[in-house]
Amino acid sequence: MRSILFFDLPSISSKEKREYRNFVKLLKTNGFYMLQESVYIKMSLDQQAADATIKRIKQNVPPNGFIMSMTITEKQFASINILLGDYKTDVLTTDERLIKL
Repeated sequence: MRSILFFDLPSISSKEKREYRNFVKLLKTNGFYMLQESVYIKMSLDQQAADATIKRIKQNVPPNGFIMSMTITEKQFASINILLGDYKTDVLTTDERLIKL
């Protein structure tokens, strides 16, 4: 399972910038990594783990802005079409149950 978090947070005032930085830090400490600017992703073993992660994030969201989450399977994630650029990551992107390294 992959949890994808999309967000658009205001960052005009110094307080909003601090809230933005704290939110990104919260995401990173909970195992998310950046897929694109304002799009973070995390792998989970099952739906329960993904739900628990989103619940933890939900308890600490900033007061302003727009945040959405979506959970997809590994097979759905592997079927993403990259139209421009090159997706580079150290994370394995396969739906295989057994991976030989």
